[in-house]
Amino acid sequence: MRVTVFIMLGLLGAVSVWGDEKLPVLKAGNDVYSNVTVLTITTTDVYFTYNDGKGMANAKLKSLNPELQKHFHYNPVKAGETEQRQALANAEYHKEIVNAPVVSPPDESRPRSPAVAHAPDSSWSADFPQALAQAKADGKMVLLDFTGSDWCGWCIKFDHDVLSTAQFTAYARNKLELVLVDFPRAKPQSNALKQANRELAKRYNVNGFPTFVLVDYAGNELGRQVGYGKGDPGIFISELEKFSRR
Repeated sequence: MRVTVFIMLGLLGAVSVWGDEKLPVLKAGNDVYSNVTVLTITTTDVYFTYNDGKGMANAKLKSLNPELQKHFHYNPVKAGETEQRQALANAEYHKEIVNAPVVSPPDESRPRSPAVAHAPDSSWSADFPQALAQAKADGKMVLLDFTGSDWCGWCIKFDHDVLSTAQFTAYARNKLELVLVDFPRAKPQSNALKQANRELAKRYNVNGFPTFVLVDYAGNELGRQVGYGKGDPGIFISELEKFSRR
């Protein structure tokens, strides 16, 4: 049975999550996908797996045939307005990244802040220097999650499928300090936090979301995953372990 849930995701507008709706074929422009399972519908895009879950993709609703456009309630006027807002927001974001000052590595000669108490479950901080200090004190690594938490469909799905699972929570509690580097479009942030996040994106050359960057306590990159990947907590943890052994 198909279940539809409506969520507000910033600039994307109303989003429909179509639970396990399957299509034998989905054609988008010149691309043809078989054995499709629809995951999410936004004002502009359809997100799905294909080949029985072996691949993941998204396609513009405007590239679908009229029947599917009608089925997914495609509104070209609203889609055009959303795409225009997205383009303006992306242009402003890249402009700010280019103009942001370069961040120097942390000064290891300065006294460290005292260790902070850990939450019972994995918790995400926005304080990167403090996370580095805590990682050094506890012998951990730091995972940075570059995300658009209120508009990026794949970010939201990865958070649900991987970062919010008990398996990842248990792993992070023992191995990681977690830093959320968020670029929301509706959620309020202080100017200081916006600037800090822009500087981190420039420092680690992040150009898309989600991007996960694993670093040591000195801020040196150990490895990264760009995009949703396999969307499996066990596979993600295995990748982090490979990065840490390099």
